[in-house]
Amino acid sequence: MRWDGQKLEAEPQQALPGLPGLVRSVRTPEFADVVFHEVRAKSVLNGVPGSSLPFSWTVNPYRGCSHACTYCMDGDTPILMGNGRTKPLSELRAGDEIYGTELVGNYRRYKLTTVLAHWETRKLAYRLTLEDGTSVVASGDHRFLTDRGWKHVTGETAGTGRRPHLTTGNKLMGTGAFVEQPDVTDDYRRGYLRGMVDDENEFRIPLADIEAMDRTQEYLDYFGVREGRGFLHQVRELAHWQIAPNPDWLKGFLAGAFDYLGTCSRSILRMSTRNAVVLEAICLALKHFHFDFAIEELKRRRGVRVVRLRGGLRENLRFFHTVDPAITRKRDIDGVAIKSQQPLGVVSVEPLGEMTLYDITTGTSDFIANGVVSHNCFARKTHSYLDLDTGHDFDTQLIVKVNAGEVLSRQLRSAKWKQEHVALGTNTDPYQRAEGRYALMPGIIEALTASRTPFSILTKGTVLARDLPLLAAAAEVVPVGIGISLALMDRDLHKSLEPGTPTPAARLELVRKVREAGLPCGVFIAPVLPELTDSVEQLDFLLEQIAEAGATGVTVLPLHLRPGAREWFAAWLKREHPDLVETYRYLYGNGSYVDKRYRERLRARVVPLIEKHGLAPRGRSTDAVTGVPGDDDGVWPDGSLPVGVPAQRVDQEQLTLL
Repeated sequence: MRWDGQKLEAEPQQALPGLPGLVRSVRTPEFADVVFHEVRAKSVLNGVPGSSLPFSWTVNPYRGCSHACTYCMDGDTPILMGNGRTKPLSELRAGDEIYGTELVGNYRRYKLTTVLAHWETRKLAYRLTLEDGTSVVASGDHRFLTDRGWKHVTGETAGTGRRPHLTTGNKLMGTGAFVEQPDVTDDYRRGYLRGMVDDENEFRIPLADIEAMDRTQEYLDYFGVREGRGFLHQVRELAHWQIAPNPDWLKGFLAGAFDYLGTCSRSILRMSTRNAVVLEAICLALKHFHFDFAIEELKRRRGVRVVRLRGGLRENLRFFHTVDPAITRKRDIDGVAIKSQQPLGVVSVEPLGEMTLYDITTGTSDFIANGVVSHNCFARKTHSYLDLDTGHDFDTQLIVKVNAGEVLSRQLRSAKWKQEHVALGTNTDPYQRAEGRYALMPGIIEALTASRTPFSILTKGTVLARDLPLLAAAAEVVPVGIGISLALMDRDLHKSLEPGTPTPAARLELVRKVREAGLPCGVFIAPVLPELTDSVEQLDFLLEQIAEAGATGVTVLPLHLRPGAREWFAAWLKREHPDLVETYRYLYGNGSYVDKRYRERLRARVVPLIEKHGLAPRGRSTDAVTGVPGDDDGVWPDGSLPVGVPAQRVDQEQLTLL
């Protein structure tokens, strides 16, 4: 991990008001704009009063959870903003309004959305080149929308790296590359003022949108033009027609003419005028920039002729970005359908080596990058769902109890301590990525071992492998249980749901390493997603892999949609699997728990498979390996709890890591 870029956080808005024991706040680009609030805690041993769980105490060295960013792009990539302009990805900030997309019926349409988070990282980068010349630089994990769905930049056709990825001939969705916005030079300002002139012989600034008025006034002030005697003469001197106008003047003129004379409705851009001189100037300027247009006469308004731009949204955006008119409401494309008419076939994907890359989280989980639809990282929302961790609002504010081991050791030396079972990982993952930096777990394990306290660990983090020698030594003194969550084997679905977390293959390898160290290891197959990960074939393959890795037991839990998780998952399902929306509505209704009939069908599938692969629980019915919150069945898998602790049902309302 790269922590050389960390710095003390000086901005007061990054500190959590009233946070007890705060030592400092640290940021690092490696951690997706997460702020680490390092605190010296007074207590890390927390009681769980009145719990139905098989433990009464927990230790959570972290509050919140850090995860890797998988999607990222070059910082110079132009992003389509909500005002119709563009801004480099690296310059975006949380709160900015930009364009994303949404699926409406059978069509995907542009939709205004908000940047929720922004960060940078370093990853291997690839240059993607399309047949129209569009070029974007992104990580191999980044996904773009094609006419056949979302695809990663790179991938394999077989093996563990198998996933949908871009190949030559795949066609991306969007308008194609954005052009650069104009420089505001003196000639651009003069051209704009000429475009805002009402008549050849009578200068009158039109009382139109305030943005156009403000720009006009700004440019007049720039040239020192003030109202009063000589005002009209000064304006005419500035805004006179030029015999051989340069490109800057032409861009400014078209911007002014559009602000004064133009409209853009239903993706049709028009400029209307009775003035033959103005009409000719508009046509000559459009030709200079190679725009295709038509001239029409309005029968309803005698003498008014209309210049209509051809080429649809692609050319409209090229016009807006080439000339930059002031009025933003005329640049609105919210609700416009995304077409696939542009020549956006993939020509090449070439590696560039490691680069600094950037990404954002948006309300629509996507954005428009250099004219193509790009997925963004929604790991924070995804992980609050998959970990069922809606009790913590720390998706970018991670509290680190840097003295956890020291404090726990002191608490466990108390004469009142009765060596009761302590659980780690029931609220936030103790082996999340930040543990690689802070290394709090070794001190916690040593404190528990020295006090002869039995403990269990629940994690999906492969950082646990670092502490296996310490855990094996602890198991010789006190009972130790280890549980690992593993929901699926489909790499692409894993990338979609859990971007940045250890892969299924890595978690299986962790199970194998835990068992080789002589430790027990129970696996939670959770959550099972109806119609996505619950087929007999999928479950059979997953259980086969878990058995081969040496797991001591399994528990299978279907998806639980608590408030907060429910809203995110509904949006994800509509975006990624719209054909399943009605199925989930039927299975879950307005509740959090899946239909009882579905649970019975799942149990009927799972029980024979568990027996087939030798994973049946010891001393109890195989039926107990499936369940949901509120059921009497569905207990902790063998090996996940210390020996001697009675197996109890899994209460996902409290067990929030899964």
